[in-house]
Amino acid sequence: MAKVNLSNMTVDSLMELRQRVDKALLERRAEMEKQLARMDVVRGGERDGRRRRGTSALRGRKIAPKYRAPSGETWAGRGAKPRWLVSAIKEGKRLDDFLINSETKKRQKPRSKR
Repeated sequence: MAKVNLSNMTVDSLMELRQRVDKALLERRAEMEKQLARMDVVRGGERDGRRRRGTSALRGRKIAPKYRAPSGETWAGRGAKPRWLVSAIKEGKRLDDFLINSETKKRQKPRSKR
């Protein structure tokens, strides 16, 4: 690009230069947005979702609860065990005792007493 001495230019020529620069920037922006759109289509990603690297696609999604306390509290099996479950396990109960769907309960074997 040619070097331009802005201090020697008239106001009209400066305004014309500004318009040309604005036009060139808008064209460049449109070209880059098209390239980004093509890249998103190829990757299958969404720019609006802005998924970060290293995060799960399932993060933040709700799932059905798997365990229910006698008082009605539920837990889906994700994250830390709730206090009601920890205290029940300390009392000698098993995790399988709190499964919601009886079909998913494993066969309960008699516990050996030592």
